[in-house]
Order: sequence, then structure tokens, then C-alpha cells
Amino acid sequence: MQFATPLLGDLAARGLIADVAKADELDAHLGQARRTLYIGFDPTADSLHVGSLLPLLVLRRVQIHGHRPIVLIGGGTGLIGDPSGKTGERALNPKEQVAVWADRLKRQVERFLDFTPGPTGAVLDDNYTWLSELQLIEFLRSIGKHFALGPMLGREAVRSRMERSDEGISYTEFSYQILQAYDFLELYRRHGCTLQAGGSDQWGNITAGMRLIRQLEQAEAFGFTVPLVMKSDGTKFGKTEAGTVWLDPAKTSPYEMYQFWLNMADAEVVTYLKYFTFLPREAIDALAQATAQAPERREAQRALAREVTTLVHGAAAAAEAEAISAAFFSGSVEALSAGQLAQACAAMPCSTVGRGALAGLGLVDLLVKAGLAESKKRARELIAAGAVHVNGRRVERADARATAEGLLHGRFLVLRKGKRTYHAVTLA
Repeated sequence: MQFATPLLGDLAARGLIADVAKADELDAHLGQARRTLYIGFDPTADSLHVGSLLPLLVLRRVQIHGHRPIVLIGGGTGLIGDPSGKTGERALNPKEQVAVWADRLKRQVERFLDFTPGPTGAVLDDNYTWLSELQLIEFLRSIGKHFALGPMLGREAVRSRMERSDEGISYTEFSYQILQAYDFLELYRRHGCTLQAGGSDQWGNITAGMRLIRQLEQAEAFGFTVPLVMKSDGTKFGKTEAGTVWLDPAKTSPYEMYQFWLNMADAEVVTYLKYFTFLPREAIDALAQATAQAPERREAQRALAREVTTLVHGAAAAAEAEAISAAFFSGSVEALSAGQLAQACAAMPCSTVGRGALAGLGLVDLLVKAGLAESKKRARELIAAGAVHVNGRRVERADARATAEGLLHGRFLVLRKGKRTYHAVTLA
């Protein structure tokens, strides 16, 4: 798609437009004046995760290109649950819990946008403000009558549940699409918002809101979706062996965040540079070429990890994460501080032992306990082959033993098998 306006041109060049309604009219709409766009985030946990990062950065691009973004926290819709992408009914979270999560998300998004009052100053809103005040009969009379049952049943999120789930879908989740459409109407009335974006699974909800504004306000509204990110191997984006990659540093450390992006496959890294960074096209093209010519250097992955970790946690945290990564790559883990080692150990398999159990524990036994060798015989073979390192130093003897004095900062023992398989042992 070719667009005249800088915002749509940038998004299209980065592959960030999956579906768009009335593309030519939207292009003209954005070219005529400063516009307001919103994306919603339901509080389903106490932190957003990297899957939420793409729409957050779309809002940032909206602001960079001179328009006004709205972050809508779904304090109301979060009490209902979006059926999109779900094979079964959600468990309803307690109202008090959802309210706490909503407040945490509001604080979390503030680092990604400029909320300084002004023409392009970002707006933070919560749909609980208006959804909690709705009166059922009036809502059904004034809003519900504009939603035909056929199209609602035809939505993929609803149809798949009706076809594949024994329980089908409850009226509670079925009504979600009406509430999201009503959000668009409210934001149009409150803030002059004429454009909504979201993941590609939100297309039906977005177009429902556009129709509602047209019917009740006799005004044009627009929408587009961004791709749902999936890894090239078909696994869910943002998931690792350790679990979800969160934006909260207390749940996923900056080092873990850095490692997540550093470990991206060559087939994915250029796409993610376009999606998740603000690097210009020329820089991304150069990194793509470097990856094709010397993939072992992982220049594109290191740039991606550095840029995204900086966006999420700041330049200082990103620099520290990069330093930790470099120390592990070079084998100089003994140079790391206790805090840096704690970050690194949290990102790898870990065992805890008591001081008494550690005293004089043979490294052969420790390798088996850590799961780095399936037997004592195999552990001895690995040591003999020079494939075992403890705290960055190669183990020379099969009868070597662990000691409390050998712990880094009195707490950590970092085992390495081969070049990249790590296991941390910490003192209880």
C-alpha cells in the first residue's frame, strides 16, 4: 500500500499495517489535520508483556508524526474478558484485583509516551469511567439496537468458540465487542478520536465501533490493525522456557529482556527491527546485509536487544545488560557485581544448596544434580574434554570439589557446559 501521509507511510514501510478500512480516505483524513488515535489495553495481569509492546510503540509513532495518541486502559472491559484468541471461557477476575492491575498499567505506559499537555500530548483514560455508569435498559435501547446478531455471530472469535468449544461462549464475553465499540464512541465524544488501532484479532471490534460512530454521530471514523506477532517456528511470541517476558523489571530483568531479543533467529530479526525499534530504514538494511554476510556475529540481534531494552528500561539498564552478556560470552563472569550476577542467574536454570551440603561437594555430583550430565561417568567425560567451566574457569580435574570460598560474592557458582549451556548454583 502506498500512502501520502508520513504516519501511514512509516507504518506501511515497517510492515505494521495488517488491515485498514477505507485506506485512501484515511490517508486524506490524516493529511488534513492533526488527528487522535487510540489503542486499548485490558488489565489481565499486573504488567504488560512484550506482546503489548508493538501497539505501545505504534502509539509512539503516532505522536512522533504529529498526531495525538490515547492509551485506553480497560478497567471496565477487563472485568468482562475479550474472547479473541481464546479457546475457552475466561475466569472472571475480582473487581478489586482488576482495579489494582489497571493502576499499575497506567504507571507502566507513561515511560513510552509524552503526556505533557499540548496538541500532541498523550491522553491516558480508563473505560471503567463510563462503562461502570451504564444503565442496562438505556444501553440496550440506545446502543444495542445498532448491532445485528448475524455479523456478531460471524466474528471469528465467536464462531470458533461456537464450533470448537463444548461450552460455546457466554453472553458476557459475547457482549465484549459491543463494549469496545462503545469505547470508540465515547472517545470520539470526549476527545474527538477518529481512529482506532489494535492487533489483527481486533478487526471486528474496530469496525463495529466505526459503524456505531457513523450511525449515532453521522461522522466518519477509521481503523487499522497491526500484525499479531508469532515466531517463525510457530510458537507464541513473548514466551520463553522461563515464562512470559514482562515489561516490569521486577518480573523480567533488563538482562532477561536483553537476552530475549539477542536470541532471535536470523529469519525474524530484521522484521523485529522494523517493528520494535525506531532505527531508520537505511540502518536496518545495513544490519540485514550484515546478518546475511556474517550471521555468526549477530550484529542485528545485538542492535535489536540494545534498542528494545533501552526503550523499555532505559539506557543505563540496557548498557548493564549488554555488559553482563559480554562477560558471559567472554567467560569473565568473576568480574560481575553481585547485582549483575543475580540478574544473570535469574535468566538461567538454577539450583539452590545449603552451606552444609555445598561443603566439599564433588563437581561431578554437582554436574549431575544440575542436570548438565546424565550420569557421573558422563560428567567425568565432559571434564576430561575441557567442556566444563566453573565461574569462568575451566575445570581440569574430575576430583575437583566445590567450596564456599569458591562462591562469587559468597553466593553464586556459575556452571557452564560447552559454549552456551549455563546453570547457576546459589547458596541458600
